[in-house]
Amino acid sequence: MNRGITWKAFSPVTSVRWLKRLKQPHQLRNLLRGSNRSVRIIFASAMAEHSKNESQLIDKLFAAGAHFGLIRSRRHPSVKPFLFGIKNRVEIFDLVKTSEALLTAKNFVKQIGASGGILLFVGGKTEAKDAIRGGTGSISMPYVAGRWLGGTLTNFAEIRKRIAKLVELTAQRERGELAKYTKKERVLIDREIDRLQEFFSGLVTLTALPKALFVVDPRREINAVREARHLKIPIVALASSDCNVHEVDYPVPGNDASKASIEFVVSEIVSAFAEGRKAAPAAAAAESGASEAGEVTLRR
Repeated sequence: MNRGITWKAFSPVTSVRWLKRLKQPHQLRNLLRGSNRSVRIIFASAMAEHSKNESQLIDKLFAAGAHFGLIRSRRHPSVKPFLFGIKNRVEIFDLVKTSEALLTAKNFVKQIGASGGILLFVGGKTEAKDAIRGGTGSISMPYVAGRWLGGTLTNFAEIRKRIAKLVELTAQRERGELAKYTKKERVLIDREIDRLQEFFSGLVTLTALPKALFVVDPRREINAVREARHLKIPIVALASSDCNVHEVDYPVPGNDASKASIEFVVSEIVSAFAEGRKAAPAAAAAESGASEAGEVTLRR
């Protein structure tokens, strides 16, 4: 607990205002550990304005280490409004603003899922690869978990040809149709399949241009961001303090260098997409029922 912060030092009104400025969960938690009953009452009053879901989301973001940014010298000016302060030369994100941005991004992704659109996941850095591959598997969405191949979006027709070739060669190998070739030819075909899988294995389900992109570290994936912006495809991104969030439609400011942070944000985006897709049939059924009811009324 901070020394000198007691009920006697502040009036109830100013104490609540002071506590509202403590937007990081660990600061609020430290105050809650104090034995001063008055401080506990003030804490409860200050947190009453936040919804339970938002408070839980902030705690989860904090537990995942999403509040850590980079050193101040690497800061991009566009992220300044999302920062809370500096600790040990490392900038700290305001998790209240991060949680709000994440909820906004989830609502948008939910709409993509409900409309039946494709959400392309992009995360080629080492910390993001496993989270991207694992997360997209449950919703059967395309992903790029390696180097972004130039023209993936802007030259999509050619990319589709390479994906089709990968699918065809893989199917032939599984059916045993490559047995008619010589050993040397089979080795060359296997190498071709391996090469195609390196770039296109995650894009097999990309049957059309995506309705949106989810990117981990838009600064690193600048080529993907530029192609999406050129085609006016909306971008959702987990962006650290060195990223230009003005290039992203739905930025989620937070730690993009931690596996735990990336996994948590990816799981939230995936669950939002799945929720939207699940709600789509129910909405369609409701519209169909309303339409049928209208037809009956007209017949009368």
